[in-house]
Amino acid sequence: MLFAAGEVYRPVAVTPPPPAREFRGAWLVTVANKDWPSKPGLSVAEQKAELTALLDRAVQLKLNAIIFQVRPSSDAVYASSIEPWSEYLTGTMGRAPQPFYDPLAFAIEEAHRRGLELHAWFNPFRALHLQNKSPVALNHISRTHPELIRKYGDKIWLDPGEPSVRAYVLRVVMDVVQRYDVDGVQFDDYFYPYPEKDAAGRDLEFPDGATWQKFGLRAGFTNRDDWRRANVNQFIQSVYQSIKAVKPWVKFGVSPFGIWRPMNPLQIRGLDAYAKLYADSRLWLASGWLDYFAPQLYWAVEPKEQSFPALLNWWTQQNPKGRHLWPGLEAANVGEKWEPDEIARQIKVLRNQPAARGEIFYHLRNLTDNPALAAVVRAAYPQTALVPASPWLDSVPPDKPKLAVVENNRSSLSVRWETDGKPAWLWVLQYRTNEVWATEILPANQTTRTFENSKPDLVVVSAVDRVGNVSSPAAIKKTQPVRTGKGMVI
Repeated sequence: MLFAAGEVYRPVAVTPPPPAREFRGAWLVTVANKDWPSKPGLSVAEQKAELTALLDRAVQLKLNAIIFQVRPSSDAVYASSIEPWSEYLTGTMGRAPQPFYDPLAFAIEEAHRRGLELHAWFNPFRALHLQNKSPVALNHISRTHPELIRKYGDKIWLDPGEPSVRAYVLRVVMDVVQRYDVDGVQFDDYFYPYPEKDAAGRDLEFPDGATWQKFGLRAGFTNRDDWRRANVNQFIQSVYQSIKAVKPWVKFGVSPFGIWRPMNPLQIRGLDAYAKLYADSRLWLASGWLDYFAPQLYWAVEPKEQSFPALLNWWTQQNPKGRHLWPGLEAANVGEKWEPDEIARQIKVLRNQPAARGEIFYHLRNLTDNPALAAVVRAAYPQTALVPASPWLDSVPPDKPKLAVVENNRSSLSVRWETDGKPAWLWVLQYRTNEVWATEILPANQTTRTFENSKPDLVVVSAVDRVGNVSSPAAIKKTQPVRTGKGMVI
């Protein structure tokens, strides 16, 4: 009697357990070389090695997104015809890496190869950073358009009240969106600058008097603060609409100061971002001018006046359009103000709030370089997770994959898959052995899998698109060989 070399795998209809859904991001900071590069002037090979090592660690920690700071201060960590190269790369503003490479293109390619989303993080109105050390490049906006620059205390700022400033920053953002395969665009909490004090300790007025006269009063505003907020509101809305007109799948997010206004909720005290930064972030969320909202909830669980859970719950109530809520966590406090368990408590609070499905850590090296914090993250993330879907962007799933056995012998099984129509951004590979399921989330370029020595009873593959829609599953199941009347096995 003849027997087959291995068991037979046949297509079946099956519904596997749904994969975990949670945004697990980290900010990758370039300003002042906080995360990457570790210092200016590293060779291109050293820069690439550092960046890929950080991405590898992100994968090991089961993160699924990196928010990469591409524009710290009206400069560029990428090849730009609009703004000069950042000094944090070579040590000199305006000097390109040699031999030439494009760090953003490289970061995107390497992140996607690992199944990580990469979001481009912009500081929209900061013109120069306090720690700027090299001479200002000739093509920096402070030199090409000094009329748009405001000196405020020891800060150098672009004036958001100037329509040409808002148009300029929008052009910078859209240049990146159009030329690079980014998964998202993000702004942080800097709009109008944080208040500077005079010698008597009073808040200095931002020096936009001429702009107010020219554009505020003439437009019919009677209150300067309302006009400033309107400038930022108009800018946020225009960025969102411009991104969607070009690449609807690119997510737009903002990470504002975590307190909208004191006494919201009633117990909260702290900076009034609405009145001091002119950031009406509650309006942006309620209006749906963003796809995800990442308020910087940089406070611990226990203190009443800056309560992490109280602020989180309040923000969930300001979200009528159901946008993603992925708060920022101050991982940098671990080892300074907090024990690592504080982050574990915050993740637990988030998971108990169904309207918030994920978090972003500030910042990546705090996770990679702090063993105690890394242990907390590993414990919190035992399995990989998909980024939550964004159905308002696209709700049509990819086609069901085609799953085939490539090789099946006594000791191993190799399978291959593909899909037609909408390309896959990720694959969800699930397999069951002895009634125990395992799930792997694989990048788009991985379309084969070999199981050595322990062949699963069931293999299931689903395709995932750029906004998180999951296809119907394709499945094969191990069955016993069937004997024919002649003793053959098929």
